[in-house]
Formats: sequence, structure tokens, C-alpha cells
Amino acid sequence: MSHNRTRRQFLTQIAGVGAGMLGALGCHQASQTQTQAIATTMPERILGKTGERLPILGLGGGGKTPLSWPNAEDKAAQLVEKAISLGIRYFDTAASYGPSEAHLGKILPPHRRNIFLATKTAARDRDGAWRDLETSLQRLGTDYLDLWQLHHVSYESQLEQIFSAKGAIQAIEEAKAQKIIRLAGITGHHEPAIIAEGMRRYAFDTILIPINAADKHHPRPFLTVLPLAQQQNIGVIAMKVPAYGRLFKPGVLAGMPEALGYTMSQPGVHCCIIAAEDVAQLESNAIAAAAFQPLNPMQLQNIEARTAGVWQDNTFFRAWT
Repeated sequence: MSHNRTRRQFLTQIAGVGAGMLGALGCHQASQTQTQAIATTMPERILGKTGERLPILGLGGGGKTPLSWPNAEDKAAQLVEKAISLGIRYFDTAASYGPSEAHLGKILPPHRRNIFLATKTAARDRDGAWRDLETSLQRLGTDYLDLWQLHHVSYESQLEQIFSAKGAIQAIEEAKAQKIIRLAGITGHHEPAIIAEGMRRYAFDTILIPINAADKHHPRPFLTVLPLAQQQNIGVIAMKVPAYGRLFKPGVLAGMPEALGYTMSQPGVHCCIIAAEDVAQLESNAIAAAAFQPLNPMQLQNIEARTAGVWQDNTFFRAWT
């Protein structure tokens, strides 16, 4: 009962932000009171066997965001500072995301104890992965990572290299033993069978995969990975939730509440990372996350019906390798 009262109070407090904010299209920044309301009511879930409790929304550091743009240090700083004030604690980046790690490294160090910091390496060999790790730590201004991930693993040949005697998995094992990384993960947005095979070969702590309302209709949807992840109690982090905003085209989804609602209503999904182009978009994403309630089967079916005819446009990232 008290939980419901808190949620109603939250919705009342953010009512003045307007429908535009809820649709991820708003242009007004939330007041300090509204920001505090968002921060205190963001749902949290435990990230699988890691035991880590995180808000369901994390900030993505790649793609359409100032975090990955050159010469955008001020905008990147504003975004990160606002994310912290909104109660976001999970920050995602990668060694290959341009200046993203460096941008985060200018803001996050004073907050290090209170955040969950994740980055990635695209190297498949041990030495290359170690070089990426050392560079990432320097850029991020930290001496450890909460999560280090093998980035966009797409092919069987990459798995063979990763798990070879001189493969990147050796760097993961060594970095864990030295307590430079706490957790290890694998990511991919090309082929779910490759991620599943990686999970069978190694006891990863997390996976980062696309889970959105359009990928459901792909001939090989990433939703098929979730049962194995649940069986192994692996933390599941969703990405490509709004498909870079393409899901918000007329006649498809009515904004972030539906996009995030669909993703976070899938069994076994623990949190998601979404990039933001500016502070207003970040705030509207956070509002959608804070107001999240699991969708019922009828609501999920309705969303799936609206994405059935546009799944190819909204799964463009499957071609990225």
C-alpha cells in the first residue's frame, strides 16, 4: 500500500512536466522537486547472480549522445551530472566510443563509490584486451571497473579467438584475479546464437543484448536468449530499446513509456541502457523509467501488433558486426 501511495505521489509531482516529456519529446527541464521525485522512485532490480541492485535505467555512452561526440565536453558534462541527480547509477561506455570514456572520466571519479561503471573491449586477444583495459582505466579515472565486457561478439570465429590460449578471456580471468574488474560480460547485437554459445562456454556475469518491440519479429530474435540467461541467473542488460528513436515514428509506439515498458516487461531483463541526445531527453527517459509498471499480456500484444510491419526498419543494428 505504501508503495502505491509513493508511486501516486510521484505521478502527481511530475504531472507539470507534461505529455511531451513523457513522450521523450519535451523541451523543459524538470524542477529540482521533480528531479528528486524521479530519483527516489526509479524502480530497481537485482542484476542476476551479481547481487548488484541497480535502477532499471542506465545511461548509454555511445551512439546519438554528446558523450561520444568530439568537442562536446560541456554538453557531455551536463548530461552526466543530470543523470546522477536523477538517480541513475549505471554508466555504460566502451573503448571504441570516441571520447566517451574521457568525458565520463571528467565527472564520475568523485561519485565512484556510488555508481556502477561498465566499459567494453573489442579486442579478441589477451594482449589487445589488456591494452584496452589499461587505457579505459586511465580515461575513466578509476583503478577498477564494476563490469568489463567483450564488445559486439558476432561470429563463431570470434568466439574461437576469445577462448583460445591467448584469447581475451585470459585477460578477463587475470583482471578478475587482480580485482581490477568485478564482473565480466559479453555483448552483441548481430546473432543471438553466438551470445548463447558464449554463455555456454564461460560463466559470464552479464549479457548486453538488444531487446525491443521490433526485434521480437526478427527471424532470430534476441528474446530467445532469455531462457538460458534465466537458467544461469545471468544479469540481462537490454540495449537498442527505442531503436535510436525509430520506434517513435507515426503509427508505431507512443514514446519511451511504451518502448521501455515493453523491454522491461520481458522475463529475465534486469535493466536497460539508453543514450540521450540532451538533458531534456534524458529527463523524459528517466520519467518513463520511474513511472514504469509491468505491462500485461494484452498491452504487450498490442505493441507487438504495431511493430510487426516495421521490424526490419527497427532492427537495422543486426547488420552491425
